[in-house]
Amino acid sequence: MLRLLVLALMLANAAYFAWAHGFLADWGIAPAQQAEPQRLAQQIKPEAIRLLSADEARRIENTPPPRPPECLMAGPLDDRQIAVVKQELQAWPATAWTFEAGVEPPRWIVYMGKYPNVEMMAKKKAELRGLGVPFEALQNATLEPGVSLGGYASQAEATRQLDILNKRGVHTAKVVQERGELKGQLLKLPAVDDELRPRLEDLKTALAGKALRACKS
Repeated sequence: MLRLLVLALMLANAAYFAWAHGFLADWGIAPAQQAEPQRLAQQIKPEAIRLLSADEARRIENTPPPRPPECLMAGPLDDRQIAVVKQELQAWPATAWTFEAGVEPPRWIVYMGKYPNVEMMAKKKAELRGLGVPFEALQNATLEPGVSLGGYASQAEATRQLDILNKRGVHTAKVVQERGELKGQLLKLPAVDDELRPRLEDLKTALAGKALRACKS
């Protein structure tokens, strides 16, 4: 019995030795290869891998991720404005911009003015700053010198804001229509990415005060 046990152990050791050294590979019995060149064959473009220096690693870490493209629009623009803007857009890809018909509703503002002179207007602006009330430039030159305390799409909205401002100590403002409805062409930039964003400043100059804003969904 002992002899049979010894013989079984010897056969088991011999079988393990043959398996471990690949002598049974022709019969499909062999351990997985962990050495070269089999593992190299599994690599994808290993020649493209390189170690980064500390400066390169810091620069990559400090580089902000690219911003996603955004859709911007401006207008409505009349024929004269469109001609100026198209001149600027000649350097843009043809697929990066388009024009489409658009309508902008009337604009009502909470207005202070007209003042007899710019000195009086400057004094009123200082009072508004003291009250913590923001103001903005007028878009209608016929209302100068004066101050806009905000623009609204309807007279009712502007009136509600006037009531709020009255409670904050603004007592000489009134609601006026700064302009009527505007019809024309809307400039649409459907996908402004990091490559196009540096060109926006020159385009804003060509737009001559027509603000770029996010596209309506």
